[in-house]
Amino acid sequence: MSETRTRLPLSSFLTFLYGAVAILTPPSSPTSVDTYVFGGCTIQKYIPNSPFHANLNLLLGRLVGSATSAAYANFTVVGSTSQDTIYGLYQCRGDLNSGDCSKCVAGSVSRLGTICSDACGGALQLEGCFVKYDNKSFFGVEDKTVVVKKCGPSIGSDLDALTGVDAALAYLVNDGGTYRTGGVGDVRSVAQCVGDLSVSDCQDCVSDAIKLLKSGCGNSAWGDLFLAKCYARFTRGAAHAQDDGNGYGRGYGNGHKDSNDNENEVNKTLAIIIGLIAAVALLTLFITYLNKKCENRKGGK
Repeated sequence: MSETRTRLPLSSFLTFLYGAVAILTPPSSPTSVDTYVFGGCTIQKYIPNSPFHANLNLLLGRLVGSATSAAYANFTVVGSTSQDTIYGLYQCRGDLNSGDCSKCVAGSVSRLGTICSDACGGALQLEGCFVKYDNKSFFGVEDKTVVVKKCGPSIGSDLDALTGVDAALAYLVNDGGTYRTGGVGDVRSVAQCVGDLSVSDCQDCVSDAIKLLKSGCGNSAWGDLFLAKCYARFTRGAAHAQDDGNGYGRGYGNGHKDSNDNENEVNKTLAIIIGLIAAVALLTLFITYLNKKCENRKGGK
């Protein structure tokens, strides 16, 4: 009785192995500017290819175009009826250069087109920028709705650490600008308002955000508190971010990683790749040997 043997072709097997190498190799992490923080869409939908749809596309194009030269702008596209009028704005993080601001806003608009497809309103907060549009005007309206609150691990009753957090957040209250940064010891803090708020509303929003952040995350290694129109954040040392040399941390600054972290990640990646390539080479030799043995046995029959 003849025996049928099924063999995996060597080329297919190698394709599988090299695919495994690609999967196991750590991907390059996105810059902090592009990292998602929160987003949402209105329930109300518009009709595709309607006048409102055309005005929305016009508005989003203006937001993207303006971001090449300004860190904040708002626009209103007036329709032939009130139902076709659309309002929108963007706000870049205060430390971003024009190139990063433009890239962040363009990316945010693109993502909003996917996650808020056919929605009359949408908002997306990335690490580097905030974009919002709606068919109802929201300009100049203070909104202190808590959207995101995240706290790091507890630091216990370390008095020095708690004092540092309080002092760093106090800098934010006393700063008075739209974009504020502070630091005491190894604690870094940052706050920002959306540019459509008045000076007094911005101060009120930031003050409330800081109060909520202190009460909710004051004994944590880091904390993030986002309200609908402002946010406040802090971090201690390398717990949540690396100091970028400008007085605030990674994710709170320009998104640069510490050089030692980069070197360690590269070394780990290379070690994984080298190990997998060596395994592929050994398996290739072994399979070649088995194939030859099988062919020799067949030839001897």
